[in-house]
Amino acid sequence: MFIDSHCHIDFPELAARMPEIRAKMAENAVTHALCVSVDLPDFPRVLALAEAYPNFYASVGVHPDYEDTPEPTVDQLVALAEHSKVVAIGETGLDYYRLEGDLEWQRERFRTHIRASRATGKPLIIHTRAASEDTLRIMAEEGAGTDKGGVAGVMHCFTESLEVARASMAMGFYISFSGIVTFKSAKDLQAVALEVPLDQMLIETDSPYLAPVPYRGRVNEPGYVAHVAEYIAQLKGISVEEVAAATSANFFRLFSAARA
Repeated sequence: MFIDSHCHIDFPELAARMPEIRAKMAENAVTHALCVSVDLPDFPRVLALAEAYPNFYASVGVHPDYEDTPEPTVDQLVALAEHSKVVAIGETGLDYYRLEGDLEWQRERFRTHIRASRATGKPLIIHTRAASEDTLRIMAEEGAGTDKGGVAGVMHCFTESLEVARASMAMGFYISFSGIVTFKSAKDLQAVALEVPLDQMLIETDSPYLAPVPYRGRVNEPGYVAHVAEYIAQLKGISVEEVAAATSANFFRLFSAARA
């Protein structure tokens, strides 16, 4: 079985096609999906999906790219994470690629999520783009990793260097690969995937974005996560069943509030 560890199926492109989305998941042996929150106003629709389907789970958090949205507090995140179908805090992190200027608000928001993770005992879903140095620094300062008494989590849709992957894994974080790893242009990322051990790896779609080959350019969906696993298996010279088993076990180990 395969698990999509990060998707946005509450987004309009996918939410209106839920029977089709679920049928495609079943067809491709994708058994579970984690619907990830990007802001608090839309969190209710994320939670509604997790409540409606036993194999869907939710996170709660505010994406670093969302500048004009209500700022979360630790208390808010902790309260919303009490729901049994909320298995993680995030997505959170830093993104210096899309936004410019004084981004201290991003860093403070990131710290808020780490503190909520420590308070709830639920893992973090971290987004980092063009900001790996500050991301790792704040993770260390706030004790995000298991090495500092935190809960750790996942570096989602990973596109950074092997050095960043190793630093993250040393903190107890998993490395998650999306459809990007299947792109012909992603040679550096493929080299990272080759080095990341299966016991610290997750797979995801980040749908509706970043559809893997052979669906690149189309709207992505959870059923396509099997193609990410197939590519990684080919890259590592192992069976797709081995990738599926390892990444699924890792999902339930990390997101311990989820149930197989």
